[in-house]
Amino acid sequence: MSMLPADLARTLAAVVDEGTLEAAARRLHVTPSAVSQRIRQLEQRVGQVLLVRSKPARVTPAGSLIVRLARQTALLEQDTLTALGGAVGAEERISIPIAVNADSLSTWFLGGLAPLSRDLPVVFDLHRDDQDFTAELLESGTVMAAVTSRAEPVAGCRVRPLGVMVYRAVATPDYVARFLAPAPEKDPDADALVAAPLVDFDRKDDLQSRWLRDRGVDPARPPRHYVPASHDFAQAVSLGLGWGMLPDLQAREALEEGALVPIGGMSIRVPLYWQQWNLRSETLDAVADAIAARAAVALSPR
Repeated sequence: MSMLPADLARTLAAVVDEGTLEAAARRLHVTPSAVSQRIRQLEQRVGQVLLVRSKPARVTPAGSLIVRLARQTALLEQDTLTALGGAVGAEERISIPIAVNADSLSTWFLGGLAPLSRDLPVVFDLHRDDQDFTAELLESGTVMAAVTSRAEPVAGCRVRPLGVMVYRAVATPDYVARFLAPAPEKDPDADALVAAPLVDFDRKDDLQSRWLRDRGVDPARPPRHYVPASHDFAQAVSLGLGWGMLPDLQAREALEEGALVPIGGMSIRVPLYWQQWNLRSETLDAVADAIAARAAVALSPR
């Protein structure tokens, strides 16, 4: 097989980033038919289907390898231009796709990225997912790096520990008095927990279920709300819709003010790790260092 033309690989990556051939065409300043033709040329060259033309478009396993190559090449080109002292225009900033869990995104993570956007010729494309699933986006080549609960390196990646997010079961005093116990300091029993509404982030969220199982309660029994946004999840708990596991970073102020109270049981410690492509890139390493420094301040030690 001959070498892959860089423009064809970049076109495939643009389709994945933008979701449709039309949006990729606007980004690349060509027609949609030109994008489609480039994808066909690339598929003919490698002899495999690379793109599923759904909405949004998605790559096949073979296509993910091409996308990863395109991203790596663009990153190394940017590092080289920066090292040569070349000026980088606004449209030439490299996009760094990163997967991050919702609670990190809403609490500590953005504080690590903000200085980088001023100092490096980059923009960030953040993909939000549960910390147990962000590593899958690395494996597919969708992102270059991820905040994940997975300690074992993804193939082709390196890993460094960040710290621990500590979650505690909390609720409003009124909710506790109504559903769990006459007084907040009384530990709720299993019968009370079965009837007490709880809040889940989404159907991947198992923190509340883990807490219930530790208390000897079948997690399938209590009624539950689904609130799939970190800030809104915390607000739902603060408004008394149900109890929920909130990270200390998010609940500390409300607990100190008495707007929320702990309802007992175990705290859940979720170790977080930074995984990134095993590619020697000054830009990507600078991102990793900034995130690790921010995590060292915000997260609990391992």
